[in-house]
Amino acid sequence: MYDSLFAAEEQAVATGRYVLATYCLKAPADADILKIAGSFAVGQTIGTWVDLPDITPRMRQLYQGKVVSVQEVPPRDIAAADDGHDSYFLLKIAFPHVNFGRSFAALLTALLGNDASTSIRAKLVDLQFPREYAELFPGPKFGIAGVRERLGVTERPLLLNMIKPCVGFPGEVGAKIFFDVALGQVDMIKDDELLTNPQYLPLPERIKAYLDARDRAQAVTGKRVAYFPNITDEVPKILDNARLAAELGADGVMINFVFTGLDVLKAVAEDKQVNLPILAHYAGSGPWIESTASGMDSILYLGKLARLAGADIVMYNTPYGGYPYLKHKYMLMAHALRQEFYHVKPSLPSVGGAVIPGLVPTLVRELGSDLVLAAGGSIQGHPMGPAAGVGAMRQAIAATAAGIDLEDAAQTAPELAAALQLWGKK
Repeated sequence: MYDSLFAAEEQAVATGRYVLATYCLKAPADADILKIAGSFAVGQTIGTWVDLPDITPRMRQLYQGKVVSVQEVPPRDIAAADDGHDSYFLLKIAFPHVNFGRSFAALLTALLGNDASTSIRAKLVDLQFPREYAELFPGPKFGIAGVRERLGVTERPLLLNMIKPCVGFPGEVGAKIFFDVALGQVDMIKDDELLTNPQYLPLPERIKAYLDARDRAQAVTGKRVAYFPNITDEVPKILDNARLAAELGADGVMINFVFTGLDVLKAVAEDKQVNLPILAHYAGSGPWIESTASGMDSILYLGKLARLAGADIVMYNTPYGGYPYLKHKYMLMAHALRQEFYHVKPSLPSVGGAVIPGLVPTLVRELGSDLVLAAGGSIQGHPMGPAAGVGAMRQAIAATAAGIDLEDAAQTAPELAAALQLWGKK
């Protein structure tokens, strides 16, 4: 029985039968960490806090979790005189994916749920998926290349604006804001994440009004600005909202996958009637990612899992606004969304939070050009108006691409000059 608790990582990976989950937990340095790990592996799969007579050797072989590795941090091999202190441990557990299939809800229940008697206060920091399991999921329908092709932007960072104020206005007001921003030739406009389907501005009315504004602006500028309506809603309505957006001519859809769920994101991505890119919003992810003793690592949750579920674009924070997101995490998130991952197309990272023209060189240097810059207040709050706000961001993007200092570029770009004077550089 004891030997059945353990598996070599090479063997677990080679079989293709397991998802490997890495956890970080804090425990007394002299704790029986192998017992803790083994109890967790069994308790999250076939067992509970007592031995059960109906558990057979075949069940253990096919359905029980396995302890792959246990590593103290920092690593040590001999006892110390002060073993009464707490240590951090990295546990790697292999979970048979036959137990949960292609359901994210079932996957996360297996990894993080079950009863308190066998669970541990640990943070899930990474998942390794075998190819056989990853192929059960759609991934992005368009990916970076597909989104760029649809928007007609081949190399530079894409520019996104979210309509402000967030809520509380009628359709004609929102349409005017949309039109004014679109005149500046922004690439994308989305609803704010707070604006879903309220009675005073229902989604069908909003989509029609904003698409009319899009088309009127295109008649003036020649550029079609992509509109991503927020389809977040009660679960039964979300697919209807996505199909409506596609039918009416929207250019993409946005969904808050944190509160609707990864399976809902996956359902929209797999729907053949919704041939649109999906922008996945991170709003409300704090309780999932901020604790050191529970939840999931942000790169895993907002990056790997959202991408696997079908997000073409993933919105998350910069460390330069009011949210204290770690700089190395924000940089690694972009890499996780774009790096090679079996058949799964890469997703575009979209960063928001104090995105001003003066920050563009920093963002591009740290994240690269396959990027969506989500600028809100710096566009609609520009002293020369929202079209000028778009212009200032576009001028900063062009100067950065050309290797020109923004102060020098501002000499012949009054919109950029006004933005730099008001907000400076970061």
